[in-house]
Parts: sequence; structure tokens; C-alpha cells
Amino acid sequence: MKAKKKILNDFGGIMFSTDPSFVYEQDKELEEAPLAANQQDLRVLLDRKNRGGKGVTLVTGFIGSTEALETLAKMLKSKCGVGGAAKDGEILIQGDFRDKVLLLLQKEGYKVKKSGG
Repeated sequence: MKAKKKILNDFGGIMFSTDPSFVYEQDKELEEAPLAANQQDLRVLLDRKNRGGKGVTLVTGFIGSTEALETLAKMLKSKCGVGGAAKDGEILIQGDFRDKVLLLLQKEGYKVKKSGG
């Protein structure tokens, strides 16, 4: 996932200190705790935009680490027997495998909905 930009509120309103010995203590960034599979709300849809008319099965809505996303994508690609990618919190599976991906994710315990007709 992309790193969140720091804004003024992230620093508690401190912008500048005239004290030369001042050290701002930053809170350790809390990583997004990965949600359990049954708490994930995933959407499965067929996407043909900017792909030269070729369709890809797109799984969106995943919340968790990139490693968990990549392992889930690897499992789906191997079960479907096709290629794909995992980036920006989305999983792309080459071809129209919406029904198969939907069943595989339900067996893994995810809450999944078919989206986009």
C-alpha cells in the first residue's frame, strides 16, 4: 500500500520550535492490522478498460499487507491456471474467472460479492 502523506494534524499541531534542544517524539507508525478473512469485504468484477478488449478478473477491497495480498493472488492464479498480478490493493487474474474466483474466495472464508453485472 502507498505511504500516507504527512499532514499538520499528524504532528499534533507542532510546526516550529525555537528551542535548540527540542526533539519531537514521533509515535511509531501503526501498521494496518490485517483483517481476518471473514471480516474482509471483497468485490469480484470483470474489467476490460485499457486492456485492448481483453478481460481480466479484478478482486478489490483487500485490506492487509502486500505479502498477504501476493500470497492470495498466487493461490488464485495457480487454482485458475492463468497469470495475473497483485498491486495497489487489487488482484488481477487474466481472463474471465469471476465465478471460479468467487467460489475459491468463499472457501477461504472471505465475504465476497460479484460486482459490475
